[in-house]
Amino acid sequence: MGNKVVSLFSGGGGLDIGFKEAGFEVVWAIDNESNAVSTYAANIGNHIICADINAVDLNIIPKCDIVIGGPPCQSFSLAGNRNTNDDRGRLVWKYIEIIKHLKPRAFLFENVTGLLSAKNCDGEKIFPLLEKKFTALGYSINSQIVNAADYGVPQLRRRVIIVGIQGNKKFEFPGTTHGKDKQPYLSVAEALDDLPSATKENISQNYITDAKTEFQKKIRCGSLKVTDHVISQMSELDRYIVDHVKPGGNYMDIPSDVASKRIRRLQQTGGHTTCYGRLDPNKPAYTINTYFNRPNVGCNIHYKENRLITVREALRLQTFPDKYEIVSSNKQGRNTIVGNAVPPLLAKILAVALKEQIGENYVDIIFRFRSK
Repeated sequence: MGNKVVSLFSGGGGLDIGFKEAGFEVVWAIDNESNAVSTYAANIGNHIICADINAVDLNIIPKCDIVIGGPPCQSFSLAGNRNTNDDRGRLVWKYIEIIKHLKPRAFLFENVTGLLSAKNCDGEKIFPLLEKKFTALGYSINSQIVNAADYGVPQLRRRVIIVGIQGNKKFEFPGTTHGKDKQPYLSVAEALDDLPSATKENISQNYITDAKTEFQKKIRCGSLKVTDHVISQMSELDRYIVDHVKPGGNYMDIPSDVASKRIRRLQQTGGHTTCYGRLDPNKPAYTINTYFNRPNVGCNIHYKENRLITVREALRLQTFPDKYEIVSSNKQGRNTIVGNAVPPLLAKILAVALKEQIGENYVDIIFRFRSK
């Protein structure tokens, strides 16, 4: 059975890691962010190039059985304006062009749930148009909103996934393993509480305890050291906020005399539950985004220490192995690589299911759209 994979808009390679662990061979990858490319090359392989997909001659992309990758998802994010006519939104149609050119046997397409309600400049919904385009190219399509926590990822990360296989065979999504009437969701503490104390500088640290859970054993993956476990700098206001928010709490825990008009407004009128949130040690994290070094963009306060989560902790919540190291010229570049990634554990589960279903007569492509 063919198992060659091409990865488009690969980022740090979360999807690629999952597919490699499922037995696929990634032969070519591309991203236009130099930090992501450097990180990918250091951890996965030198088969990635740094380039704008719009400027690449499609004839240089090798023929393959599977394609993984996709454009940035900000254009469809519920947190943004969902403008599908900007440069990033138009990349959706570029990927359909690539599918048409490569003619892979199957694909998986991943994006934020905002894709379901996004419209083009004519007021047409994007999602049905995508399905029609894929179907017209000869693919049987199946789609589903997937919550990563339902598959053992310690994070409530909901994404739309479309899988297409050439011919009449439709992909069947693997059954969930965690949640109601199944195994309990993996909690933040179960994922993180074996890590040593975070440091002010990026140094290599030894583990201070044995792995306490099966997840911790798997995520260590033979690693003897911990890196990227650095405390984010906080302003005086941030420290005040962090000192007052309780585990599982948010902006409502902050005293009303706080020197922030935004927080006082949130307390009066409401806002996202995760805003200025602290992780609950007994529950999964909320979605890890690209700004987890800030208290105001998501639930990013450590569950028991008065600080924000580190890059290593965010990597763990995304299910990257501890041997994975970020290569970046700046701090925000590191956070972007982590927050945009597909959790490797979820990617592997989907890859294994697809591999089993396509059998000897089918080979798949997975079309990944980066998460925010």
